[in-house]
Amino acid sequence: MTIPDLLPVGPGHEVELKYHVLDRAAAELLLQRSAWGSTDVTGGRVRTTQVEDRYIDTADGALARAGYAVRLRQTHGDTIVSVKSLRATSGAGGSFRRVELEGPADRAVPARAWGASDARSLVLEHAGDAPLVERVTIRQLRHKRVIKAGTSRAELSLDDIDVVAGGRIVGSFVDIEAELVKGDEAILAEIAGTMDAEAGLTRATTSKLEMALALVGPSGDHAPPAAAEPIAPTVPTLTAGKTPGILADDHVAEAARKVLRFHLARMLVQEPGARDGDVDALHKMRVATRRQRAAWRVFGEAFRSGRTRRYRGRLREVAARLGAVRDLDVLLEGADEYRADLPTTEQRALEPLLTAWRDHREDARRLLMRELASDGYRRWLDDYVDFVRTDGAAVRPVGPVQPHRVRDTAPSRIWAAYEVVRGYEPVLRWADVETLHDLRIAGKWLRYTLEFVREALGPDADPLIARVTALQDHLGLMHDADVSAAMARTFLVEHAGDLSQLESAAIGRYLVDRERETARLRRSVGATWRGVAGIGFRRSLGRVVAGL
Repeated sequence: MTIPDLLPVGPGHEVELKYHVLDRAAAELLLQRSAWGSTDVTGGRVRTTQVEDRYIDTADGALARAGYAVRLRQTHGDTIVSVKSLRATSGAGGSFRRVELEGPADRAVPARAWGASDARSLVLEHAGDAPLVERVTIRQLRHKRVIKAGTSRAELSLDDIDVVAGGRIVGSFVDIEAELVKGDEAILAEIAGTMDAEAGLTRATTSKLEMALALVGPSGDHAPPAAAEPIAPTVPTLTAGKTPGILADDHVAEAARKVLRFHLARMLVQEPGARDGDVDALHKMRVATRRQRAAWRVFGEAFRSGRTRRYRGRLREVAARLGAVRDLDVLLEGADEYRADLPTTEQRALEPLLTAWRDHREDARRLLMRELASDGYRRWLDDYVDFVRTDGAAVRPVGPVQPHRVRDTAPSRIWAAYEVVRGYEPVLRWADVETLHDLRIAGKWLRYTLEFVREALGPDADPLIARVTALQDHLGLMHDADVSAAMARTFLVEHAGDLSQLESAAIGRYLVDRERETARLRRSVGATWRGVAGIGFRRSLGRVVAGL
């Protein structure tokens, strides 16, 4: 079977842009972007799905020699085989265009027993009846939404990727892609213009498979068997005071280093408890990583990006692992509160949902433990501790009259963060849950920008921070209720044939309760919003900032 190198837009091929992510926070903002040149984002909220891709070939690599990568993708209980040409041609905006054929498959049977498709035919042509063995498995947590321009559509996806070999994760990375769904490739050129201008991204010159195989090694021998529960080495110590100790005359980079050192010390204090299963320690460790990531966003331009990229990148990965566990802890805590006063029968009927969430939580915890026990994490941590201890390390040079002190730069940072929050005022009355979640993120950055220089601002900043925190907390509760409802709905759909009528009804009532709580919190956001958007807050903020 021969396949043309270049096909028109339609079934049988893919056209996509591919970037490696250097700054996870920047990529998250990019995913939420409302305009791309002349294009607009369409659809609802960003959808999140988990995908497992198992790449296969014959033992002697017959399919790769023929120029193809063969992938078995597992989603929602179905398995799809995809055959992609390894050779790609260039398209609009520097996109890649390659052949892609798909068909039904079954991991438990030989390829000849799969459902008929062009993908199966191509596999049989080059592999015959030779057994197909796993080369590597790639697991992705995919966050995606649709971009449109007229009748053209592209799917933008931010992918957190784990490379698995020999039963263990051997590496992780983050990519962002834009794939043409239908219409004119010019939409990819529009998207490329925006993505190329983002310093937190770099054009991908290798595929996910090539990246994964590089991590595994040529023969897969670099992937030792998984340990049931790896034991992490001793955690390094780092001394920090009761506060970061930022002064108005501090150089911005050294103020940032104080914040990083302070919250890294807190993270290290909580790590042993988090590894031992202490839920509170895990929560505090996650908070400490969030504060560090926020500090990099607020102050990062004061450092040389090339010198500090490895610190930011690994911190993002650790935060993601902690977040995966903590988010499920929040879901389970909320569900336990909900069912506390229910009759025993109703409590038992909710158990299938909670068991599934506990299983997901245990999977996420196992991945976290492997990360904390990995040699790469320990090496990163040693280097990172040395960085936050060393004044002047990786600082970007500034001219003699260039603003570089906290008192010179903090006012504009604070007002810029506040402007983003105030931007939601015209739409707040009609805002949907997704828009209010974006407001929560904007409020979080305003809060962090104030908190990091709290000591330099003086005690009058504390009531302002408290008001922003109240808004953030209110929207956080709404987000938690919305996520709980969405996950309960997904569980009901995916397990409809496995649940008894009593179980379906009980989980359905929990879903309705979470939807009602989401709606209640959405309706009542006005009080906390006025605390931040009112003239009193603005005047107080002006006085506090003027004090610098």
